[in-house]
Amino acid sequence: MDKIKKGLGRGLSSLIGETKAETQKNQLPISDLVPNKYQPRKNFDKASLEDLTNSIKERGMIQPIIVRLSNDDKSKYEIIAGERRWLAAQSAGLHNVPVVVTEADDLKSLEFAIVENVQRNDLNPLEEAQGYKRLIDEFSYDQEKVSKFIGKSRSYITNSLRILTLPEDVIRLIETRKLTTGHAKILVGLENASFVASKIIEKKLSVRQAENFVLLFKKKKHRSKNTKDTNIIALELSISNKIGLNVDIQNNNRNKGKISFEYRDLEQLNKIIDIIKSNY
Repeated sequence: MDKIKKGLGRGLSSLIGETKAETQKNQLPISDLVPNKYQPRKNFDKASLEDLTNSIKERGMIQPIIVRLSNDDKSKYEIIAGERRWLAAQSAGLHNVPVVVTEADDLKSLEFAIVENVQRNDLNPLEEAQGYKRLIDEFSYDQEKVSKFIGKSRSYITNSLRILTLPEDVIRLIETRKLTTGHAKILVGLENASFVASKIIEKKLSVRQAENFVLLFKKKKHRSKNTKDTNIIALELSISNKIGLNVDIQNNNRNKGKISFEYRDLEQLNKIIDIIKSNY
């Protein structure tokens, strides 16, 4: 089994110990295995799978796949932990794979899948939150119990679950990994999460830049006496990010107005002058 990472509440070894298991390695035909219906991961990284496939071709499969007899088809075994290895083994052309057979129930099956993926850091933030929510909704866990089980703080679990409150379009961006974990955390709780998410992708903002974007956006919104068009705010932020100075655009209904740059010293003033001179 993988070494249990420090800080994880439960490891695969301890979960196996709680279930009846045939500890010897059995070989099963790869076609006798079916995916885990409780697998929280929906997307498997292609490059990572290719690396694992090459490793299996060279050294064979070292770690067994943990399985249980399928409730839906008694001739099949449902994968509890090791679906990634199973997929890679198929690509490597293996006919048989080593397995450990357990008598895990549905709860243990979900626990196995979550622990394995959290250990590997393979879950994106949305999948991780959905796994925790499933423990809560379907198996009567509370956040405290999830916290102890996973080995992370209660606040970590609470913040993880908050990701599920994001708009549908933002959730899809997290699912497809167009937004990172860091970006997702910034977006939670924002009224304009969809707008900010679109700007993060459009302008390829780093997490730090996205944080500044949100801070500037809030600052502009707070300072503005009248409701300012979001496109104008976005333009202000875009220019600010380019030149490193605060920018204010006042635009009326007839698209007339003024643009002002805020400088704090002579060096910044000279920077504005140089930008204007070099372009006009």
